Amino acid sequence: MMKFFSEQKFRKLAPIIGALLIGLTAFLGYKISDLKFDYDFEKFFPADDRDADYFYAHRDKFEYDNNFILVAIENKKGIFDISFMNEVKSLTTKLQTSLPFITGVRSITNQNEVSLFGINNSVERPYVDLQKWKEDSSFITKDSARIYSSKELLNTLVARDGKSVSIFLKHEDGLSVKKSDTLVAELKGILSDFQFDSVHLAGTTVGQRYYIEKMNSELLFFMALSAILVILFLFIAFRSGWGILVPQVVIFASMLWVIGGMGLFNSPMNILLTTLPSIMFVVAMSDVIHLVSRYMDALRDGFSKFDSIKITLREVGFPTFLTSLTTSIGFFSLYFINVQPVKMFGLIIGIGVLLAFFLSILFLPILFYYFPSPKIIDKRKETLWGKFLPQAYDWITSHQKRVWIGSFIFIGLSILGMTYLKSDNLLMDDLKASDPIKADFYYFDQHYGGYRPFELAINVADTNETVWSLDVLKELEEVEIYLEDTLGVELKTSLVQSLKVLSRSSHFGDTNFYKLPSKKRDIKRFRRYLKIAERGALLPLFLDSTESLTRIQGTLPDLGNNIITARTVLFQSYLSKRKFEHIKVRVTGSAYLLDKNIRYLSNSLIYGLLLSIGVVSIIMGLVFKSFRMVLISLLPNTIPLIFIAAIMGYLGIEVKTSTSIIFTIAFGIAVDDTIHLLGKFKFELMKGKSVPDALKHSFIVTGKAMVLTTLILCSGFLLLLFSTFMGTFNMGLLLGITLFAALILDLTLLPLLILTFYKESSQAQH
Repeated sequence: MMKFFSEQKFRKLAPIIGALLIGLTAFLGYKISDLKFDYDFEKFFPADDRDADYFYAHRDKFEYDNNFILVAIENKKGIFDISFMNEVKSLTTKLQTSLPFITGVRSITNQNEVSLFGINNSVERPYVDLQKWKEDSSFITKDSARIYSSKELLNTLVARDGKSVSIFLKHEDGLSVKKSDTLVAELKGILSDFQFDSVHLAGTTVGQRYYIEKMNSELLFFMALSAILVILFLFIAFRSGWGILVPQVVIFASMLWVIGGMGLFNSPMNILLTTLPSIMFVVAMSDVIHLVSRYMDALRDGFSKFDSIKITLREVGFPTFLTSLTTSIGFFSLYFINVQPVKMFGLIIGIGVLLAFFLSILFLPILFYYFPSPKIIDKRKETLWGKFLPQAYDWITSHQKRVWIGSFIFIGLSILGMTYLKSDNLLMDDLKASDPIKADFYYFDQHYGGYRPFELAINVADTNETVWSLDVLKELEEVEIYLEDTLGVELKTSLVQSLKVLSRSSHFGDTNFYKLPSKKRDIKRFRRYLKIAERGALLPLFLDSTESLTRIQGTLPDLGNNIITARTVLFQSYLSKRKFEHIKVRVTGSAYLLDKNIRYLSNSLIYGLLLSIGVVSIIMGLVFKSFRMVLISLLPNTIPLIFIAAIMGYLGIEVKTSTSIIFTIAFGIAVDDTIHLLGKFKFELMKGKSVPDALKHSFIVTGKAMVLTTLILCSGFLLLLFSTFMGTFNMGLLLGITLFAALILDLTLLPLLILTFYKESSQAQH
């Protein structure tokens, strides 16, 4: 680029370009204030998917399956204590009257047992009658016996172990982030007025608020930590105020452009994008290190500022562009995965990588020219690099057999580790075990049959029948029995369960009559009762207006994607063998779609990785015009992918949404050092040097920058170990380890591959 510019023309254009860049940077820095945060887990559903479309249509006929908050209240002495129940009743009343956006509150203290007499007569009595408890303590025993004989209450409003009660808060569908924040904040404020032994909260609204708070704090934390590391590494690399100040302009401008651009284009920050500051730090730092190192070498060789800039752009500019391009391709390949947060993660960071390169190419020459020249360390004083790199190269080339054997052992152990690799996912898997909110959700797993939604949609097969037909109800009951006894589902809402409760209540609470009515007249009577105006709100929970579609809702413990998927497959196998005549059953729900998405995502990422490797291969082939060079460059960069899988296998880290994208990212970044070494190697060959001489010179000249940039990359990713999100933690750990392994392979195996397979005659191709 610079060979077409005279120094005079450069001096005219540089201030204009500089002012424009500073203005745009300031504007985008201001737009960061418009950045929003998003934790809508439904965006992780696959787009253009038949099951997803069916779920949305099903939900429109009923309601959301996650529009609730659960509040579990513990009393270590047992819940059948009059003072405890009085507090629960007081809390229930306050939640009913004071909380915004709430459409219903269910608690053991506001639920009544219904006794039906005849066709229209009914009597209701509370499950917990605190006035009678106060007058006669024997009623405590009677009420507890009634509660424990009411199957629909256990693990729903009362824990089976008798140590806690649960309050079910139903809120409006699709609450905005702002409304969710208000609701959860006011709920916690009300709870703080009471002195219970322990309180646990669960629900999508609670999780959403927690995640957004964490994303916000971690984004600021990683930006601050990145700033400290930038200063530290620039000082280590260049040991001068100039070397610290000048590169920082580009590094932080890159961050401002990307994050400010998200605010400008109203692209929210999701959980994957909380890693953006760390990734932009390492990417921009890598570009800067290579450019600044070559510029300082040129100054050291006695060239003027302008000539040093030209040499830097001529020798390092194109390889740096190639590394940025291949890294961005690794991220851009994620755009082809049909999951919106992953698409946006790949797109935004891919654009950010290219922005970092162009800002480096535009900003740095201007800063080089107008800033005072840095203090140059004489080459002879660089004893560490001056001695270490030549000695390292000589050792590698003189001990080729050891390097080959070591490489094969490394590959063998990596392949062995891959055999231990597993794929799994839990709903709260992204939080550490010590996290309080995870402990709360786990409590509901242990004491209330789980918080993981399970949902079925059941259509009546014959248009002449409705769900009230006895044959239909019998088949529905058979499905429910299978769900409870074989799959371990804790039923929460269903038509059959409601009819069983009414059957028991019409026989004075006799548990022997907790069963489906066998007579059509009883079904008609219960149907009429359920349609009474004051109770009409119950039917829409599990029955649509045509009475030909119903739902069964329940919960499962969060046992992981593998176990749940196996149970779902078992259930679908049962349906295909049973071949119901009167009903058509379909598994649906948000949790089912998330499970499906994990399987879909894993397959899609394989295609994305292959696409990334293919595009990089084409680029390398076009640049080096040699099929051998393509193979030579790919081998040291595909081995680290096997190594990632091995590390995950050995450490028991499962493949899931947050870890599966690591493979594509690692390949895109790991290939950078290879490109810089091969780019310099090609440049030296063009000078007429032999392959061994060109390789040794390239190894020594680029080795310092390769080691420094890899250490910076590893340190930048290791920042993510401070994250409270396990996915982010694992990403930082695995990428840091893998990129270091890729450096070792580039410094050991790559030179031997070149010496072995790149013959002297190949020079003609250049």
